[in-house]
Amino acid sequence: MNGNGYRLGAIGIISTFFIIIFSTVLMPMVIFRPEVTPSHNDYTAEKSVADPIRGRRIYIREGCLYCHTQFTRLQDRGYGPLVKAGDFRYETPHQLGTARTGPDLTNEGGRMPSEWQKAHLIQPRAVKPGSIMPSFSYLSERDMNDLVAYIQTLGNNRKVDKFVEAPEEYLPSTWTGQNLAKNNHVDTSSDAAANAGRGIFTQNCTACHGLNGEGNGPNSITLLKKPANFTRPFFKQYTDQMWYYRVAEGVPGTRMPRFGLTLTQEEIWYLVAYLKTLPQEHAVVTDSVDKVNKVDHIKLPKLTNQLYEPHHGGHE
Repeated sequence: MNGNGYRLGAIGIISTFFIIIFSTVLMPMVIFRPEVTPSHNDYTAEKSVADPIRGRRIYIREGCLYCHTQFTRLQDRGYGPLVKAGDFRYETPHQLGTARTGPDLTNEGGRMPSEWQKAHLIQPRAVKPGSIMPSFSYLSERDMNDLVAYIQTLGNNRKVDKFVEAPEEYLPSTWTGQNLAKNNHVDTSSDAAANAGRGIFTQNCTACHGLNGEGNGPNSITLLKKPANFTRPFFKQYTDQMWYYRVAEGVPGTRMPRFGLTLTQEEIWYLVAYLKTLPQEHAVVTDSVDKVNKVDHIKLPKLTNQLYEPHHGGHE
């Protein structure tokens, strides 16, 4: 009886294992057949220069996918448009990758000239100091050119419509962006909202960015990475979502904090309404220390002659 019990238990465990493998691996391979999307990689784009299809095989052979991924996720920053299931319809085997020791390469094509990509493969630290990527200088000239051609085709059909755009999670194209827009009850184009936002700006931002957003606040002298000058025409291309993203999440590598932790969504939208009024046709330049906003010296009241009383209220 005991032996039969063990056998039944083993059969049950093995059956459960194969059911899981079938339902999560084998069945999706048969059933899931997404339509090819227009944004899939076009490997014919570089055919006149080299062979990107052969370069893909070299990419696999050299194990590039061990450090680089090829799929952008909702929470990713600076990697371009998100991928769709149909983008990988003919990508067999998929080069999705397993880790991100290096940057994601989903939309790497066209970001840098082919000469830069080749130099990066030959001596990574010559173009990216501190890189831990190994040198592929041992590749033949043909292998190197084909590999570069493959890299240059990645994401070549996923074109970015705007030069400056907030991450996908802030855009109406995603459910998170839709929820953000639904909870916004501030008309960011109104003068009233901008006036309310000016008060929030004065309280939280002027120490670095200055009273008029020219990047000349009293703290700007001490900062290695200077605060942004919002009067620059560059900021005219910022959308409401981009302004909100920058205010809420700050700017990595600078002293700009994440105001999403201290301000409410409504306060950030009011701040966005004011920031939209700052960009000009020509930037207001601060070219001398005398133009930096000065800190008002606060005169503290004089101390009285009262003796210090310990916090516990006792007497010595």
